Amino acid sequence: MGRLFGTDGVRGRANSDLTPELALAVARAAASVLSDRDGTSRPVAVVGRDPRASGEMLEAAVVAGLASAGAEVLLAGVLPTPALAHLTGSTGADLGVMISASHNPMPDNGIKLFSRGGHKLPDAVEAAIERSVAGGTSDDHRPTGAAIGRVRALPDAAEDYARHVLSTVDRSLEGLTLVVDCAHGAAAATAPDVYRRAGATVHAIGCEPDGWNINDGIGSTHLGPLIDAVRTHGADLGIAHDGDADRCLAVTADGDVVDGDAILAVCAMALHERGALKDDTVVATVMSNLGFHHTMRDAGIAVHTTAVGDRYVLEALKAHDLSLGGEQSGHLVFLEHATTGDGLLTGLALMARMSSTGASLAELAGVVQKLPQILINVPVTDRIAVAESDAVAEAVNAVEAELGDDGRVLLRPSGTEQLVRVMVEAPTQEQADEVAHRLAGIVASVG
Repeated sequence: MGRLFGTDGVRGRANSDLTPELALAVARAAASVLSDRDGTSRPVAVVGRDPRASGEMLEAAVVAGLASAGAEVLLAGVLPTPALAHLTGSTGADLGVMISASHNPMPDNGIKLFSRGGHKLPDAVEAAIERSVAGGTSDDHRPTGAAIGRVRALPDAAEDYARHVLSTVDRSLEGLTLVVDCAHGAAAATAPDVYRRAGATVHAIGCEPDGWNINDGIGSTHLGPLIDAVRTHGADLGIAHDGDADRCLAVTADGDVVDGDAILAVCAMALHERGALKDDTVVATVMSNLGFHHTMRDAGIAVHTTAVGDRYVLEALKAHDLSLGGEQSGHLVFLEHATTGDGLLTGLALMARMSSTGASLAELAGVVQKLPQILINVPVTDRIAVAESDAVAEAVNAVEAELGDDGRVLLRPSGTEQLVRVMVEAPTQEQADEVAHRLAGIVASVG
């Protein structure tokens, strides 16, 4: 068996890569690994899903696996991933299981696991679950009789989460007109209601999930419909979520896209002004544009940089006792209020900043002047040879000296393919293109 866990849980084509049998085995193993109580009480697991059709099948398998391991199962129904993480913590459960493939197309699905408190699993725990699945060790103990787990609905799960995110907003959003795109996903039943209760006038699109249309030409990966709707309604802004609502991207009143870098900058500066940004530091990944770094530097905010992936952002926040981090893709983590990326929290924070300053989204996001960027995927036969090449290192050093503080170079081997990604930012697109192709040629000659 290959590695089960990717950067965000177990994911694959439903009923092909991610089968009911595998879902059952993962659930049983997770219940065994994550339940370390003294044996006097049965483990508790909260299960949620997004509305894609295969979620019904996989939910049944996950529930069977958990109950067969002796776990009490609380069914939360269709709701966002951050809601499932919150409920795992608020119920005191041992385990949270979210069945979702996030922004992926409908044929895919996934299983995201959370430990006590609603935290994503560290690598060591994922490895233990993988070993259990591969070795069948979770089958060593099968409870019978009264020891078999029971299953019941978790009442008011979505309302519990709605109250939680609304508690983070200390002012009414009255006067703001919003178009929210729910991607025909898990946010459809929660996001429009939450934004209305916060005081905004809300127009909703992508709120008719049928099991098949999640992320289909809509949501945070397809912003065209949102841009059109913002212009049609004359809205102050648009907010786009993905299938499980752990992301948030935005659109200005004029239809310009505001990415995660700009949203992170706006939220960081808001916390910084209130003295609520711990250590005056924000966490971002290596993919954040150099313009973001310049904006943070000018505002007196330090940037702690991590590898790509919201799990690494989370790890850095916890390790350094920081309060805010995020990615270009729109995953933002407000650690005071959430244990994972939360699109609704992000949307509320962004709109609260607009309300408190009286500034438009374009004015707020305009503080980040993005540098022209190019990304080239270079096919290679040996990623390790490229990483260890003196010729590549010398070329990169030369380009970095050439660009100075006005540009940036990033060479990143793919984690899944024989590719090396060459990313360059420079003062002009022409310079970025020239430098990137120059480096790509050297990488190709070595690899």
